[in-house]
Amino acid sequence: MRFPAPLHHGRLLRRYKRFLADVDLAGVGPVTVHCPNPGAMTGLDAPGSDVWVSPAPGAGRKLAWTLEIVRAPAEQGGGLVGINTGHPNRIAAEAIADGRIPALAGYPTVRREVRYGANSRIDLLLEADGRPPAYVEVKNVHLRRGASTVAEFPDCVTARGAKHLGELAAMVATGARAVMLYVVQREDCNRFAVAADIDPAYATGLARATAAGVEAICLACAVTTDAIVLDRPLPVTLPAVADRAA
Repeated sequence: MRFPAPLHHGRLLRRYKRFLADVDLAGVGPVTVHCPNPGAMTGLDAPGSDVWVSPAPGAGRKLAWTLEIVRAPAEQGGGLVGINTGHPNRIAAEAIADGRIPALAGYPTVRREVRYGANSRIDLLLEADGRPPAYVEVKNVHLRRGASTVAEFPDCVTARGAKHLGELAAMVATGARAVMLYVVQREDCNRFAVAADIDPAYATGLARATAAGVEAICLACAVTTDAIVLDRPLPVTLPAVADRAA
């Protein structure tokens, strides 16, 4: 996924009310920008952090800029982290269409936001003649804590995410394929795990879903101020056996 226009550099002043941030934008001054991330953004919301924002595509939007990238803390190497939760679906869809995710290859049709389950929409529905459809739920991952090199999800309690896991398991029961795809918008992690201490219900839900046949796949991205693209798979550490409630 390439950014359609050059990003602008600034310094984060503060992030507040989940969807707002104040940024001292180079050559412009302090501005309020849209923060497209409802999570906690732990470790990525420190005042003074380098950030990059994109210009709004039209003149009618209230906020003229969108927060896209934050530089990670020095203790984590200072790499770039994509925080826009609206991008992973597109990143994944492009990679699937280009055949860059072997586990999801061989599906010529990729549809987005298809209704399924209990009043939900699946992020990506993959279809091919002679094969069961593959329901792919995509989650953005940006959490890395301290000096650890583990990418974690979620960074806050997500009842909606747990609901999706149950619906994926229900699709497996119908004979379909179901995949939980975690897209890590950073390059500095070497494996993926569920943040069970942050959301125990989600950890239990993933354990139940994978036991029912839902596949869990994680891929890390290469992140630059020009583009964010899927780069390499990360091994997935599922919740401990003791936590895998029946």
